[in-house]
Amino acid sequence: MHQLAIAGKDPAIGRQFSIQVREFCCTGTSFMSSCILSTHRQWHCNHWCCRSLSFQVSSLSAMELIWNLCEILFIEVAPAGPLLLHLLDWVQLHVCEVDSLSADVLGSENPSKHERFWNLVTVLVLQGRLDEARQMLSKEADSSPTSAGMCRILGDLMRTMPVLSPGNTQTLTELELKWQHWHEECERHLQDGTFASSPHLESLCKVMLGEEAALLEQKGLLSTWYHFLVTRLLYSHPTVKPTDLHFYAQSSLDLFLGGESSPEPLDNILMAAFEFDIHQVIKECSIALSNWWFVAHLTDLLDHCKLLQSHNLYFGSNMREFLLLEYASGLFAHHSLWQLGVDYFDYCPELGRVSLELHIERIPLSTEQKALKVLRVCEQRQMTEQVRSICKILAMKAVRNNRLGSALSWSIRAKDAAFATLVSDRFLRDYCERGCFSDLDLIDNLGPAMMLSDRLTFLGKYREFHRLYGEKRFVDAASLLLSLMTSQIAPRSFWMTLLTDALPLLEQKQVIFSAEQTYELMRCLEDLTSERPVRGEPDAQQLQDDDVETTKVEMLRLALARNLARSIIKEGSLEGS
Repeated sequence: MHQLAIAGKDPAIGRQFSIQVREFCCTGTSFMSSCILSTHRQWHCNHWCCRSLSFQVSSLSAMELIWNLCEILFIEVAPAGPLLLHLLDWVQLHVCEVDSLSADVLGSENPSKHERFWNLVTVLVLQGRLDEARQMLSKEADSSPTSAGMCRILGDLMRTMPVLSPGNTQTLTELELKWQHWHEECERHLQDGTFASSPHLESLCKVMLGEEAALLEQKGLLSTWYHFLVTRLLYSHPTVKPTDLHFYAQSSLDLFLGGESSPEPLDNILMAAFEFDIHQVIKECSIALSNWWFVAHLTDLLDHCKLLQSHNLYFGSNMREFLLLEYASGLFAHHSLWQLGVDYFDYCPELGRVSLELHIERIPLSTEQKALKVLRVCEQRQMTEQVRSICKILAMKAVRNNRLGSALSWSIRAKDAAFATLVSDRFLRDYCERGCFSDLDLIDNLGPAMMLSDRLTFLGKYREFHRLYGEKRFVDAASLLLSLMTSQIAPRSFWMTLLTDALPLLEQKQVIFSAEQTYELMRCLEDLTSERPVRGEPDAQQLQDDDVETTKVEMLRLALARNLARSIIKEGSLEGS
């Protein structure tokens, strides 16, 4: 749809554009036809919902009818002569009852004796399918010798009727002269009473003369006023000009309805098309049709063909964009069609981006798979705020479900330092409670992402300390542990845990911490113990916790003192040697 390029003055580009337009018109027609067939199949399989499916079929049929007429009048822009041929094809395409009627009659043992035989012949004449009508008359002639001569004469009149075929080079003037001569011959046969003994053949001759009374007698077979219009033009005004079309359309509508009923919404749409009032067609379609699909695509096609005079609406968008926005908004209301709506928003240069941002935020992120789809859409379009919002929502869901690894991953993707700090604190709290880390793969591979927040940096570095310790690289582990405390990256509440982690290093046979490093650890311990809050009357649990804490502090002081002595002796020995 949106691959239609605007053709410039280059004839080659114009030809290519014309081909693209025709291809798109065929695509639109094929799509609606396939929808109608699909709905028919559902209709036969689900009789319980036949009312709803019947409405869908009638809506799709109306859309296809309007689409094809707009294609003839606005896209093809057929001149006088070929215009009528296009309208005949249009009627034959959309008045399909004749095919089932033909199958019914021809499937009988004696078609000419079938009760609906003359209905079939009349409908074929009304649709301009004169070759098929002649074949039916030949069956009547074979079965009824008394009417064989009349059938032959009427068949010859059908055969000799002047028609402007696509490959014919004759001018309209020549066609009009031939048609006038043929018309006079038909009238002469009627006046001479050639068909007086056969009411059916006489009625057919009157139809071919374009007599309004004869045509209106066949109202039941014509079924619609636009069928009546095309038949009337075929037999009365075969070289009708596009500019005169609306006069015949209006009079045909009035004659066919006869004041007995008012025009339907579909009638108003078709009449606006015959008047070449594109904006009125769009307006009537918007009011009458049940969704925005048809009017949005029709408007887009007409706009690409430079047929729609774009005028800005009060909110700054033209008509094409307004209708595409409405259709895309409707798609976003559907749980699975919202991704199609994204493409439509992309083709709205004025308000598409803003509308997409507003709608994307309202999509319920029911599953992580759906969230990833939404996120991919936002990332492809550099929608930074929406990406951050979605990632934060997913991170919060993961935290509520205690999936800390997923939560940390989403907060990093959102580049949300505050939330990354919150999740890192949860990791550290879990470590204190369980004595081990979850989601080690994620923490081990944070890389530059750990710089997002100080707490995340500490989490990554603390995990690195454990890895160094596990690899028995005690000196590197000790330096990292001390730097975490002295650089103020480690939260104060975690210092006791870090000092406790230093105990095994202080008790190693080999001196790990130097005297200077030991003094730093002592200072950190004293800073920590001097800041312990004064509590009121303690309960039993508090007393027990205080006893544990006091024991830890005494063990640390003892270990630090012993390590200090060992490090001083070692460093003094090294200096003495």
